[in-house]
Amino acid sequence: MISGEIRRYLRDNSALRVSRSLRDTAYRVMQAKEAYLSEHQREPGVDELAKALGIETSEVVMAMDAIADPVSLFEPVYSDAGESVSVMDQIGDSKNTDAAWLERIALSEAVDKLGEREKRILSMRFFDGRTQMEVAAAIGISQAQVSRLEKSAVGQIKKALFPA
Repeated sequence: MISGEIRRYLRDNSALRVSRSLRDTAYRVMQAKEAYLSEHQREPGVDELAKALGIETSEVVMAMDAIADPVSLFEPVYSDAGESVSVMDQIGDSKNTDAAWLERIALSEAVDKLGEREKRILSMRFFDGRTQMEVAAAIGISQAQVSRLEKSAVGQIKKALFPA
């Protein structure tokens, strides 16, 4: 009866809905952890818990993550004289900023305005790493034409990204 009440409490008082099988696995992991702790007088590792339960290490990790309480990204983790540091400050990504997203969207829209031939030339040149001669042979035009079309396409993209 007690284990049933604990399961019901875990099920009903979670901010996120987790499958019953995952919750049951998490409950078994917690029981195995307590048994290991009382027997060995130390915290077990994830691999030790997985071995004791006869399941994959990834299942143990997923089960324990599933029952962990969610944390707000804006919850303060450190505070010093009015200045607080939130979880978001700790996991901030300098690579994927709002400006970077906007630049990618603008670049995508600028490329979408090009003709199919220009898109193909730019793709072959800058993504496939081909030379102008290789592109010319693949498309069936001269290297000079590839150069002109490439220069024109890059100019159109620049104009779209940096209007005068």
